[in-house]
Amino acid sequence: MRAIGLAVDVYKKVFTRPVISPPQPVRHTGFDLDLTIESVRAEAADVVSLVLTRPGGAVLPAWRPGSHIDVFLESGRQRQYSLCGDPRDRHRYRIAVRRIEDGDGGSSEMHTLRSGDRVRIRGPRNAFTFVETAPSYLFVAAGIGITPILPMVRAAGARGRLVYLGRSRDTMPFLDELPATCEIRPDDEVGTSDIPALLATAAPGAAVYVCGPPPVIDLARRTLFALNPTASLHTELFSARAVTDGREFDMVLARSGETVRVAATETALDALRRVQPDVVFSCRQGFCGTCKTRVLGGEIDHRDRLLTPDERPDHLLTCVSRSAGGVLTLDL
Repeated sequence: MRAIGLAVDVYKKVFTRPVISPPQPVRHTGFDLDLTIESVRAEAADVVSLVLTRPGGAVLPAWRPGSHIDVFLESGRQRQYSLCGDPRDRHRYRIAVRRIEDGDGGSSEMHTLRSGDRVRIRGPRNAFTFVETAPSYLFVAAGIGITPILPMVRAAGARGRLVYLGRSRDTMPFLDELPATCEIRPDDEVGTSDIPALLATAAPGAAVYVCGPPPVIDLARRTLFALNPTASLHTELFSARAVTDGREFDMVLARSGETVRVAATETALDALRRVQPDVVFSCRQGFCGTCKTRVLGGEIDHRDRLLTPDERPDHLLTCVSRSAGGVLTLDL
């Protein structure tokens, strides 16, 4: 009887505690390939899909739902885009890009690409892993957040339920590819969706996948486990979080001697771009490593998902990390 009691205690500890998918280690090197754009198609207002192939039709590296590729643009920009095609098609990658008019130009540059153009990519990589063994799935996709979710919905089959949020139908890509059971909720038709109410519909033990802007992700993290403590939560952002808990600090650029002030509500990267517009960056979320910079002095408040313990004493990712107090001196 005592053994049975211990077994029950172990079951409760392991299977009834809330689970949030931990930050996944992201490989920042991998397959580097020169691909050709086979086709470009308008999918929604300001959204195009691009199908990429290998010259000669050679087989592409395999990928799983949730994977993305890095695209290197002629301007020197590097951007990540989720693969939203069919993982079984080893000859084509498909990505989709929404043009952000007030962004940094990366999405606008992607929208200038045409059939026959060549692009260099790296990947595939995966920081948004699809758990294949879940008893059921609830997918909540907001806007362009449908892109990594779409292959997952196909893989989940009858075990999955998709709720697709957006401003209006004309802004929501891939409506013609969704399963008949998908619940489409444009704001201009049904109003702003009640995220906690949607999450409350997940079955016990479900894998809940949420992809979209920070307010949707943050609300899911705050509310899911109070509603369903046996669920697991898996999230991916499609834009950088605003800085809400920062303090002002100065950065000294060692090579020029210039001092740059970082405001409490901006990132070190945004401050750097005022004086060095061509400084390299990509994900703006602390996982790709493009903006990794050597630190020559000062204490670092690390907020990334990438750096190893050996790198943390003298490197930071400028897109998310900050000073822990005092001046940071950067090798720039």
